[in-house]
Amino acid sequence: MASEHARTTVTCVRIDLLTREYPPDVYGGAGVHVENLAEVLRRRADVRVRAFGSPRPDPGVTGYREFPELAGANAALRTFGVDLAMAADCEGADVVHSHTWYANLAGHLAGLLYGVPHVLSAHSLEPLRPWKSEQLGGGYALSRWAERTAYADAAAVIAVSEGMRADILRSYPDVDADKVVVVHNGIDLDGWNRIEDPAVVRSLGVDPTRPSVVFVGRITRQKGLPYLLRAAERLPDDVQLVLCAGAPDTPEIGAEVSALVEGLRARRTGVVWLQRMLPRDELVALLSAATTFVCPSVYEPLGIVNLEAMACGAAVVGTATGGIPEVVDDGVTGRLVPIDQVDDGTGTPRDPDRFVADLAAVLTEVTSDADRARQMGLAGRKRAEDDFSWDAVAARTVAVYEFAVGGPAVGSRLPG
Repeated sequence: MASEHARTTVTCVRIDLLTREYPPDVYGGAGVHVENLAEVLRRRADVRVRAFGSPRPDPGVTGYREFPELAGANAALRTFGVDLAMAADCEGADVVHSHTWYANLAGHLAGLLYGVPHVLSAHSLEPLRPWKSEQLGGGYALSRWAERTAYADAAAVIAVSEGMRADILRSYPDVDADKVVVVHNGIDLDGWNRIEDPAVVRSLGVDPTRPSVVFVGRITRQKGLPYLLRAAERLPDDVQLVLCAGAPDTPEIGAEVSALVEGLRARRTGVVWLQRMLPRDELVALLSAATTFVCPSVYEPLGIVNLEAMACGAAVVGTATGGIPEVVDDGVTGRLVPIDQVDDGTGTPRDPDRFVADLAAVLTEVTSDADRARQMGLAGRKRAEDDFSWDAVAARTVAVYEFAVGGPAVGSRLPG
């Protein structure tokens, strides 16, 4: 890579963001990230968003449907069809910036086709999600190939945490470490702010006068929901478990979670399962009323949902894995649950019973002291304000773009 002193500052006139998710089709952290990043980048440049799905009415946003000719084909092949259409439309961009493997191939091809830098953001890594083979079958080999190819040739790789950066360099040792930089996810501090609304909480089936543990996430192996459901059997009787969980990756994980929920309901009260995506105002009210938010993930590059809970003033209990320790200040904004994981990429605890017991013990500790949990929540809100604003994320992302096209910023010398 060229030396820093040989570079001159470059203004990125047009940035094309390539993503699977974009409103109204947002189901995970990557979609939240792109939505907020696009909003703040528009103050600095011409931003074009290219997303999977139906046409969008918003200016500068293009939706791409799957090719009808590939209907019935493996999901990875259908994804590649969308990538080809996306790449063709990137002519005129100064930088293409892709998010997740779904769009990485589009960014890689556009960069080659039009001779512009391809920057990619790592929200997850395919080699560390081997359970995807249950979902994609042989397409998992294709998703890994697309991701590996894009990482090897990208002008810069943005990791959402130091933990993710380490995972990238371990998973793809041929990637130049100097081009892998950390830019944490951000949080919309205005949209996620504590609102006490007991009526809304009750309308969701939750008693605001009882302690509650709230989980928000998709039903996927990485989120660790089965471990949480087993741990919940050991919680004090007055503690409610509130699950905002849906969209199972496979019928198998969906059936497993359903059976565990039904078994738990047979043994205790206060088990609330909301299988729909809640509007933000309802979710904010739920998080604001929570004694603690829980993130039992066995794989989590950072976890925007943890930031959302912190911004609403909830103490956060999270697994000490991936980027979660970079968000949760143990003993200050919440608690970390220790985990010893196998090295096969699944994130599976070496001793699942120990992990479940530790998770139950930490949740019991936090829910048994409401005053301390509230103080942790206040500290979490301040940490979100100080360290995770989207303006700061945008400034560091623009610095990466400038490096990619020939500007001065590089590696640990990025501002922020």
